[in-house]
Amino acid sequence: MSASVPHRPRAEQAPQAAASPSVLRADRVHDGERLGGPGWIALAEGRVVAVGTGDPPRTHGPVHDLGDALLAPGCVDVHCHGGGGHAVESGAAAARAAAAAHARAGTTTVVASLVTDEVDALAAQLTALTPLRAEGVLAGVHLEGPWLSPLHCGAHRAASLRAPAPDDVARLVEAGAGSLAMVTLAPELPGALDAVGRLAEAGVLVAIGHTDASYEVTRAAIEAGARMATHLHNACRPAHHREPGPAVALLEDPRVGIETIVDGVHLHPATVRRVAREAGERWILVSDAMAAAGCGDGEFPLGPLRVRVHDGVARVVGADGAAGAIAGSTATVAGSVRSAVAAGVDLDAALRAATAAPADALGLPDVGRLRVGSRADAVVLGPELEVRGVLRHGTWVKAAATAAAD
Repeated sequence: MSASVPHRPRAEQAPQAAASPSVLRADRVHDGERLGGPGWIALAEGRVVAVGTGDPPRTHGPVHDLGDALLAPGCVDVHCHGGGGHAVESGAAAARAAAAAHARAGTTTVVASLVTDEVDALAAQLTALTPLRAEGVLAGVHLEGPWLSPLHCGAHRAASLRAPAPDDVARLVEAGAGSLAMVTLAPELPGALDAVGRLAEAGVLVAIGHTDASYEVTRAAIEAGARMATHLHNACRPAHHREPGPAVALLEDPRVGIETIVDGVHLHPATVRRVAREAGERWILVSDAMAAAGCGDGEFPLGPLRVRVHDGVARVVGADGAAGAIAGSTATVAGSVRSAVAAGVDLDAALRAATAAPADALGLPDVGRLRVGSRADAVVLGPELEVRGVLRHGTWVKAAATAAAD
């Protein structure tokens, strides 16, 4: 983690939540690629219109000085089931509320993830969420199931798992109406390699996860068009020295993006460091958050399942009332950046994994970076990487304290 610039006392004031500042200056700036500073960005009509280092010129209007803060692109979450007490499969209103909850926590671009259910139910959920992409609330929808391995189903209802029949694949692509951004499947299932090709041809990002696939089958899926690993190492066949399994195949291919859940629960810090090092610029932080994110302990829905959160850890509630498998997380992407740095990952790499890397994986050119023409989405982080402010589409979602405008 880079050393903080020493704090300089300022008379602070909070901008109006709906105001769009002309220029934001901070002691540290991460543009999505690398950390530098001091630096600044100029904003107009919800877009970044200029960027620079040092002190900003007066030509772009009033300067709002964030002081010792770190200014970074808004976080991009490509795997999110809910938040703020709301589960995305409950419909458009719930998905809006969940996206808003994550926005306040620093995530300005969200892909809504649906868990395994019957095909009819998933088609209805896709239809309900599709308009939110056109409105800019969501960046798309992710189907995590029903084409998963029963041996590694995790927090997915085993009774609804199935092989990817061509008619089901076509129906769900049609129901998504262009908003279906990603599908997670297990490539060893009957018909799965054909499904990978069909989905890729339809412009859907295919992810490998919840799988018992061998190294060879995983390689075949990548050759067929799979380009993402869903929460690597979680809910998949573990690596063996004579059977490397899916994780090794996914890590070694430079075409594949590598999702990880870095919340202090799902992966050991040494595993986090190793994946970050081996995946490099392909490494992606995801929340895999369910409805409980930002809510504390209690019971919450996750698709057709009940989940109990205790001490911040979500687990499926079994028929006997006992806690079972880990059920997603209660994390946010900004929180995952803090966890990754605490695990020993360089801040530069962690911030890229939360911003530019997921944007690139989904082919979203105007988010994940602070550059001319990009959307005016930014997060303001304090010295401990706490979220001080969030700007989305040029409007404060959470207003950051600044010095008086010059």
